[in-house]
Amino acid sequence: MDDNDPLGLDGIASAPVERTMERLALMSREEAHDLLRLLATVAEEGGPLSAEAERLGREIAARIPSEN
Repeated sequence: MDDNDPLGLDGIASAPVERTMERLALMSREEAHDLLRLLATVAEEGGPLSAEAERLGREIAARIPSEN
């Protein structure tokens, strides 16, 4: 990882998509809750990305149904 890519995403290839197709705009509830747990963990660690992780976590939590 370098300072310009704190999440190390430069080396990750996106899923192949035909140029005429749009990407799927939704994720599954399970994927959303996995992402929410990851963001909560990052927010709790108190690092340089914690404030942004907390903000994004709140936004996602407001838009997805509960796990129950």
